[in-house]
Amino acid sequence: MQPPSISPSAEPAAMEAADAAEPSGVTAEVIDVPARRRRRPSRLHLVRGTLVLLRLGPGLILVGLVIALNFASDVFLTTENVGNVLAQTAVIAVLAIGQLLVILTRGIDLSVGSTLALASVVGAITFSSVGGNWLPILAMLGTGVAVGLVNGMGYVFGRLPHPFIITLAMLSVARGLALGLSDGQPKQGMPGAVQTIGGGSVGWLPNSTFLVAGVAIVALIVLGRLVWGRWIYAVGGNPDAARRAGIPHRAVLVSVYVFSGLLAGVAAIITSGRLDAGSPTFGDLAELDSIAAVVIGGASFLGGRGNVGNALVGALMIGVIRNGMNLLDVQAYLQLIVIGAVIVLAVESDVVRGRLEERFRVLQAAGQQ
Repeated sequence: MQPPSISPSAEPAAMEAADAAEPSGVTAEVIDVPARRRRRPSRLHLVRGTLVLLRLGPGLILVGLVIALNFASDVFLTTENVGNVLAQTAVIAVLAIGQLLVILTRGIDLSVGSTLALASVVGAITFSSVGGNWLPILAMLGTGVAVGLVNGMGYVFGRLPHPFIITLAMLSVARGLALGLSDGQPKQGMPGAVQTIGGGSVGWLPNSTFLVAGVAIVALIVLGRLVWGRWIYAVGGNPDAARRAGIPHRAVLVSVYVFSGLLAGVAAIITSGRLDAGSPTFGDLAELDSIAAVVIGGASFLGGRGNVGNALVGALMIGVIRNGMNLLDVQAYLQLIVIGAVIVLAVESDVVRGRLEERFRVLQAAGQQ
């Protein structure tokens, strides 16, 4: 006896009956899929909000420090003290901008402090020998450019594994040259123009602040408006892709070290103008301050991430911390500990931000499916 056959007209009815007999768990799973998709936007917004806070972190911390120190000291927000903070921060800010360009390309410049010292000594010797206003200034700037060119050429064409090596060597060489040229003693006397730039002021606002603003504007134009700036980010973000795209990566790398050296010469003008001298001891540990300012500002040693505004915020943060602790009579060794702790927190926040950015991309891709 053959089994009864099901006519084609009965197949839809049979399928509906089978669907009705499906276990309830399967139906719940089908309903839960849209529910999970509805939960994704909330997670996406949460991660996006956290990323915004981390990106604004340096600025928010700086504002918090200013508010706290204003309550802790009646002197902190006086115009005289604010001018003092800006004058003390000017050198760090200028060096940090140069250091930023280097770090954007996955590099580091350990020679900026020694370059500052050598440039100040060369400027003082030039002034004592030939006088004038602009020739000593050009001598200081030229010294910075020369050291930066040696750093860049040595790293790129010497095929060194990392710029740490050549810039560490130039740290020693430049400091030794500064000591030798000055016989280990400060050289007194600087042109009036240098004294005006480094030590003058408009009311309570130091002239060096205007110089920092000019340097920052130039750096913003280079990084934000010029093709060269996009190349800097590209070389740091993905060196192999930059080479395949035909970007002149060697010229880009040399240029950032030259720019860093040039700004070390500018920092020498500010320092020499404030103290009316050139000295082989100027810029001691300034390279660490410049690196700290850039890192606190959120730049990444992996390259391709960072901006001028945050580097300036990092420099101001260091200046505010030191000034506030001096006003509160905090011992010098505790200042070093606090700044070190801030650097660690800044680096850790960068790590967290990288992980959140990866999570954000995953959630965004899942939400688009």
